[in-house]
Amino acid sequence: MTARAIRRISLPGLTMAVLALFLIATVATGISVLATNRMTVAHLVDRRVDAIADLVLERDPGEGLPGTDILLARIDALSRQRDTGDVGLALTRADGQWLGGNIRLRRRLPSGRSDLRTDDGIIGLSHGRALVRDAGAGRRLIVVAETEPFDSYREMRTRIYLIGFGSIILVVLGGMTAFALLVARRIGDQRAAVDAIIAGNIRHRVPVTGSADEFDRQAAAFNRMLDRIAELMEAMRGQSNDIAHDLRTPLARLRGQLSAMVADARDDDQATRAAAALAQCDTLLAMFAALLRIAEIEGGVRRAGFAPFDLSALVEEIATMMIPVAEDAGHRLSVAVDVAMPDFVGDRQLLTQALVNLIGNAIKYGVAGGAIRVSLDACEDGVALRVADDGPGIPPEDRARALRRFGRLDSSRAQAGHGLGLPLVAAIARLHGGRLVLDDAKPGLVVSLILPGR
Repeated sequence: MTARAIRRISLPGLTMAVLALFLIATVATGISVLATNRMTVAHLVDRRVDAIADLVLERDPGEGLPGTDILLARIDALSRQRDTGDVGLALTRADGQWLGGNIRLRRRLPSGRSDLRTDDGIIGLSHGRALVRDAGAGRRLIVVAETEPFDSYREMRTRIYLIGFGSIILVVLGGMTAFALLVARRIGDQRAAVDAIIAGNIRHRVPVTGSADEFDRQAAAFNRMLDRIAELMEAMRGQSNDIAHDLRTPLARLRGQLSAMVADARDDDQATRAAAALAQCDTLLAMFAALLRIAEIEGGVRRAGFAPFDLSALVEEIATMMIPVAEDAGHRLSVAVDVAMPDFVGDRQLLTQALVNLIGNAIKYGVAGGAIRVSLDACEDGVALRVADDGPGIPPEDRARALRRFGRLDSSRAQAGHGLGLPLVAAIARLHGGRLVLDDAKPGLVVSLILPGR
């Protein structure tokens, strides 16, 4: 498996892979131990059977194999001995005719070694090993020994292995499950911190348990990084705010002087130029006010003022209030609220400003005599507050730029504005855990403020 493939494995996938490998290794080890045990027992029994067969077929010096009577006598003597009393011995002819011994078999055994089972008919033997050797003169010596000390020993031994290795598997499964839950919980803490920071709560931190383990050290390092980022952002925000505040004062003074110039103008041309300069000054003041407002919202300060209110009633109220404004501009405004949100938690003032901004944009950029539609309905992520017009719309390739600060499009540069309206609404959406989406109204533009259901 390549390094790239390993990087693509998810945590659950890696956990399942490790468990699968462990189970395979454990089962293989259990099977090999059981097989090795059986082979070892069979080998020891075979050695014992060989030794007994050698005793029975032992030759006297200078003579051939013993006669039948001697063989039967040796078999009888060995059957009476304590250390060989559990061994089965039989002497047969080559055709299987029984000549003597302490056992009889239901089937003819092949020459050499073979396994015995319960159905071979030897009383007290469930599993064993047999050795068939040539005893000369057309005779065959059969020596049988048990491979189990008592009945059903093999089943009990298998059960013991299953219990032993099964307990190991259960312990490891429990440990892996606990480890996976621990990892998931600690990663979930980091994910929650990231989500909170994305939503604007820059002060949120990953919990530290005090165990000083790898997760705690990771959380502490992550929190130190967040502290540093917060310090840098606070410094940048402070500088921006200081610049904005410092510039607002001379701009306010400049506005006062321009207002006086408009009032004291000696002719229409001077009055017109002073009025134009006053309008530009008002635009600058509005721009600084919008920047400060966005900075305040993105700082997450307003989140502390969240309270429940009726979002459905707010949409109907603001839209109804804006109907006369739209009509004065030559537009038809309608509102449709298809979902009840009596206990929505958020900042009522900011959402009011967001809706007023969206309707104002629709009035500003919609075609004369066109329709503006305000709606609130349920969606997959919660609720969608939509404002649609039938104006020229925004091409898909320009929508990201329209959401950036000062991201004015070429088609709108001839009209008054500073390009901070949609970024302000987007900041309000993020503060509430939502997002702002621009789409095609076919014709026109539909702006959707997606808010989570609360």
